[in-house]
Amino acid sequence: MFEQVGPNVTPIDQASSLRRLNAIDETNVLAITGGKGGVGKTNVAINLAIALADLNNKVMLLDADFGLSNVDVMLGLRARKTLHHVLKNECRVEDIVITGPRGIQIIPSASGIREMANLDAREHMGIIDSIAELNPFLNYFIIDTAAGISDDVSLFSHLANNILVVVCDEPASIADAYALIKILSKKSVKQKFHILSNMVESSAHGERLFMQLEKVSNHFLDVTLEYCGYIPNDTYVKKAIQRQQSVIDAFPTSRSSLGFARLARKINSWVREPNVNGTIELFLEQQLTNQKINQK
Repeated sequence: MFEQVGPNVTPIDQASSLRRLNAIDETNVLAITGGKGGVGKTNVAINLAIALADLNNKVMLLDADFGLSNVDVMLGLRARKTLHHVLKNECRVEDIVITGPRGIQIIPSASGIREMANLDAREHMGIIDSIAELNPFLNYFIIDTAAGISDDVSLFSHLANNILVVVCDEPASIADAYALIKILSKKSVKQKFHILSNMVESSAHGERLFMQLEKVSNHFLDVTLEYCGYIPNDTYVKKAIQRQQSVIDAFPTSRSSLGFARLARKINSWVREPNVNGTIELFLEQQLTNQKINQK
């Protein structure tokens, strides 16, 4: 367990860590999520990080799918130590950071370790606190969240300036994306969400998926959805994954690579929105309270 996450650590102390990455410097914290697995979320996170680095940005990518992490594997990198070793107090976060393509910095998690898939609220907050202590100068801090609608997805979404929800042309993808947006909005995490249509055949196809999600969200939720564009369905993505490379590196002129470059330019043009969410302390307090109840 984390030494700095003891019984006297308050939600307000942890909330200050949440804000440390994005309150003072120019770091844009972007959470990439999707509601369900299989929508290509991690592939989006990797290629977007590289595309943003190509625009002369300093980028760090956190693999926050703690139980089934694979960012390092997808890039053919070898992580000697991971967040699992940090949790066991065997090293600090700065000891596990590895360098990926274009100089992006990656914080690897572990895969196939049961306790990593079942971290409690204090352990999640301890990870955040340790990352915040790195205090790196970054333009973008990208969080590849776990699939689903768990509390850790909500926690990392609290940290973000912006949330990018990845959807694909499957009924379950749209349904789960809606469920995720509903939960995050009800918890006052965010009221604005950016939507990316992934693995679609055309621009029109991507827009149809967005309008499908927007229609049901407008009817039942008080949220704003902003269409962020699309990544085309591309056989070169699978070939790049087999090579353990990003598609941008393996096939830079492919349709998907051009799509990621287009997405990066769009995100790079966003005006940075400070995370002024006043409910962080309340959310952390609820997390700790729920943890205590479950332990009884």
